[in-house]
Amino acid sequence: MIDERSAAPVKRPGLLLLGSEPWRAAREYLAHRVAGHVEEARGDGHPVILFPGLGTNDQALAPLRDRCRALGYNALGWGRGYNTGPHGDFELWLSDLAAHLDTLLAPFAQTATLIGWSLGGLYARELAKLKPHLVRQVITFGTPFNAQADHTNVGWVFRLLSGTELQFDPALSARLRTPPPLPTTSIYSRADGIVAWQTCLHAEAAPEVEDVEIGGSHTGMGWNRAVLAVVADRLAQPAGRWRPYVRKRPVPPAGQASFSPNWRQR
Repeated sequence: MIDERSAAPVKRPGLLLLGSEPWRAAREYLAHRVAGHVEEARGDGHPVILFPGLGTNDQALAPLRDRCRALGYNALGWGRGYNTGPHGDFELWLSDLAAHLDTLLAPFAQTATLIGWSLGGLYARELAKLKPHLVRQVITFGTPFNAQADHTNVGWVFRLLSGTELQFDPALSARLRTPPPLPTTSIYSRADGIVAWQTCLHAEAAPEVEDVEIGGSHTGMGWNRAVLAVVADRLAQPAGRWRPYVRKRPVPPAGQASFSPNWRQR
């Protein structure tokens, strides 16, 4: 894969970014805990389903879930324990997850927002393609849907948890790159130490599809204040009246924590 901005091959993040992930995430969590939130409009109560990243569970997204609930949305975890990756036949596994989504959304009359972190974002995107009548929008952060090789630092974790190799079949890669047929927002950071940030960008322009840049770590995205602000803004949009996210402040240089969102639309 080639980074269109520099014509250089896309590589997984370097050891400096990877090694600094824990302390950067901790700093972002501290900022989340000590700082107050900007008052935002109350939500319309529609359901929000959150899908955790590889090796994590619903608890990892508790700050985001709690924030969504505080804003008035019916936020739920995926309810399947730790995310150890797809097992067995991918299509059968995904169909089972889609049936589980039906169960989660059965009590609600409104369409849902699906939010996914990293690998969980791939689930959210694929489920939205299978169940577009149940979904109003998809929001992902740190999700490498545009990878054509292992451009992450988690291949060994995937092998450990799933017992299988992380493979990149060309047909599957093309499928994952294709956005759902509804509003889709990908949040990414150039300071991501886990996945190459370029793999979180949509390769081609599409209606109601956007890439939003923030600053900060991959591990801390679940409580990064910039991510929470972008999510709140996207959730507040009335169904059927999507508008691109508008930048409020510049993004800080890569490697610094960011508490102000930015947007990038293709």
